[in-house]
Amino acid sequence: MITVTPEAATHMRTMLEKKSWETYGLRFGVRDGGCSGYSYILEFQPSPTESDTVIEQHGVRVFVDPEHQAHLEGSVIGWKDEIMETGFDIDNPNVKRACGCGSSFDL
Repeated sequence: MITVTPEAATHMRTMLEKKSWETYGLRFGVRDGGCSGYSYILEFQPSPTESDTVIEQHGVRVFVDPEHQAHLEGSVIGWKDEIMETGFDIDNPNVKRACGCGSSFDL
């Protein structure tokens, strides 16, 4: 299961409300790229595809393509608010190693 923390959901709702996208959800997936092999897909979309798994937590929706599900199983979508970095923070138990810059990982 993929989990959205309450803090991440609050920030998602705020972002969506600012753009009047209240019915949108967050596309969460993986793609080839980066120095370690993969990077995350985090994009707001108006609706899920027919085959997507839709996760609803804390008033937000997350869309996951079934092909990405195994790579993301057990992940927690959180929110980081630090001096040098603010944004979504993914804790994925499937990651074997992450690059030094934190933008890519290996599964």
